Amino acid sequence: MEVIKVSAQSKPKSVAGALAAVLRESGGAEVQAVGAGAVNQAVKAIAICRGYVAPNGIDLICIPAFVEIIIDSEERTAIKFIVESR
Repeated sequence: MEVIKVSAQSKPKSVAGALAAVLRESGGAEVQAVGAGAVNQAVKAIAICRGYVAPNGIDLICIPAFVEIIIDSEERTAIKFIVESR
């Protein structure tokens, strides 16, 4: 499953476009975000993406979870959103 990393400076429309492309190609993706700002942008991107893929008959589901990731050789807790078509 392809991982899309989102930061607080990410543009939700750009992330949504990338997510829509991955969903059309493989049917699922994982969106990772560290921090409140990044999670905010990720949630907005998923909502925008839902509007992008709905005309193609794709209905999205989103499963949030915690994941431990390594950033600069330091372990951090991130939120991951598993986004799939229903």
